[in-house]
Amino acid sequence: MDSKWLEWVQKLQAIAQNGLTYSENPFDIERFKALQTISAEIMATHTNVEQSYILDLFTREVGYATPKVDVRGAVFRDNTILLVKERVDGCWTLPGGWADVGETPSEVAVKEVYEESGYRTRAVKLIAVYDRDMQGHPPFPHSVYKLFFLCELLGGSPSPSIETEEVGFFPEDGIPELSLGRVTPAQISRVFEHYRHPELPTDFD
Repeated sequence: MDSKWLEWVQKLQAIAQNGLTYSENPFDIERFKALQTISAEIMATHTNVEQSYILDLFTREVGYATPKVDVRGAVFRDNTILLVKERVDGCWTLPGGWADVGETPSEVAVKEVYEESGYRTRAVKLIAVYDRDMQGHPPFPHSVYKLFFLCELLGGSPSPSIETEEVGFFPEDGIPELSLGRVTPAQISRVFEHYRHPELPTDFD
């Protein structure tokens, strides 16, 4: 799929957001708001999402525009990988979520794994830092960096959460339907490679 339009939307939105952050001239502010509306209209045209919803997402973003950070934990047991089933779409993913202020990336990975699956872990390696737009995910309004950590299983037991309804370990040839907005089959294959070959360097971009 040609995703050039998504790159344009994100760049236009970033220009608009930065302009609204630093501009004081009312005419400039009006122009940047118009640019924000145009970027929302472009995205609505290429997706099944209402323009008003997208524009609301854009207008709630304040300050200098930077990528958001999504952190995922890859946990293995006997050559199987831990996945959680999302309540929102009924599909499976590596446990994880948005990075939180005041916590290091590895702390976020460990916390998300525990909260979404019930398992206690220790982050042992940064597997990858990916630009979401380069990884084959469905379109998303914001620019996102995705961090994948290899986490050592320490203990715990399966325990779904308010976000997840099932927890399980799966072999590489038995991966269930994935929540593609969160993780892709290629990413699952790659974390298996890092599990089998811990000497591999961190992937990036």
